[in-house]
Amino acid sequence: MALLEIRVPAIGDFKDVGVVDVLVKPGDPIALEQSLITLESDKATMDVPSPAAGTVREVKVKVGDRVKEGSLVITLEGEGAAAKPAEAPKPAGAPAPSMVATPTPDIALASGLAGKPAGESTHASPAVRRFARELGVELTGLTGTGPHGRVLHEDVQKFVKAALTGGAPRSGGGHDLLPWPKVDFASFGPVEVKPLSRIRKLAGANLARNWAMIPHVTQVDEADITDLETFRVQLNKEQGEGGAKVTLLAFLMKACVAALRQFPDFNASLDGETLVLKGYLHLGFAADTPNGLVVPVVREVDKKGVLDLAREVGELAARARSGKLSPAEMQGGCFTISSLGGIGGTAFTPIINAPEVAILGVSRAAMRPQWNGSEFRPRLMLPLSLSYDHRVIDGAAGARFTAFLATVLGDVRRLLL
Repeated sequence: MALLEIRVPAIGDFKDVGVVDVLVKPGDPIALEQSLITLESDKATMDVPSPAAGTVREVKVKVGDRVKEGSLVITLEGEGAAAKPAEAPKPAGAPAPSMVATPTPDIALASGLAGKPAGESTHASPAVRRFARELGVELTGLTGTGPHGRVLHEDVQKFVKAALTGGAPRSGGGHDLLPWPKVDFASFGPVEVKPLSRIRKLAGANLARNWAMIPHVTQVDEADITDLETFRVQLNKEQGEGGAKVTLLAFLMKACVAALRQFPDFNASLDGETLVLKGYLHLGFAADTPNGLVVPVVREVDKKGVLDLAREVGELAARARSGKLSPAEMQGGCFTISSLGGIGGTAFTPIINAPEVAILGVSRAAMRPQWNGSEFRPRLMLPLSLSYDHRVIDGAAGARFTAFLATVLGDVRRLLL
């Protein structure tokens, strides 16, 4: 029975990542690909899987430890043919195929706090200092819970949460808000207390920050997709059982590429007082999973056909539902599409996925009578809800973008132009 050393696999650009959960103990039987520990950085939560089956001999890490690629996690007694040597760490940046990740854009919690940069005398990693600066939290006012009083990412989060609920002083100006109401819900009737999943906690903090910090405007329009839907259905019939199922999302991505080229300010990000215009077209799409919302990113959408996009979207959505997206598969997006068409609704206000400046929401298409100049005809109309950052995009540009998008979706031949 071979003794194997299981190490942290390639985790991209993440360094000095905290261990937030240890899922095994000495003597535990381990199956192939079973999660061993959970890591959490300022951008993602990741499970480290076992590359072999066997029995845990020793656990080399504990909650609160900081690890990196190649760090020893456990020693494992491999069980016969089921066991295989631990893979050597992959080059930095390569995604770990069995890694569970929770997306958060490269942003922080919306706290309404403001203050001066973190004090240099405080012990904290560069990532924690950046996190604190983005929140406007002065690190000199925090008590670190890490080794030797080091301020951890969690310490900053706890301070901000306390400030938002009125339990801690604000680090500077900010919104003069009343404390969050404290209610004994059980006094009114039966209740069930259910903890939020890690995905919801991380995503929720970022959504709160985006909503509070970005001046959202939502432009609502609709597109006549009668002919597009007929073409999509026919295309799926031609694909047969073995072909990729073509959904409306693949066509939406191609239409958005055309619109982003026509209106380049939508394919940009704010960096202080400058606007970064991107020369690439990577589009994210919101995927609903049992643990919460994630946003996989399809790269170079402009260089792929509808069938290729349909296949890639299907694969990424399946990985998202099974919790196996890597951090690399959720980074680098320029523009996001959030489609609720399979559920319902007529319009909504999607929250911008910072540092992007716009997001497209899509609701359920419905047959409605449309006047063609001489008579009413039944047409399949698709509701579009475009939220944009008003610091970058004005109302006229938002209206032009959705009008252009509706025109392209109404006649997909324009995608060839």
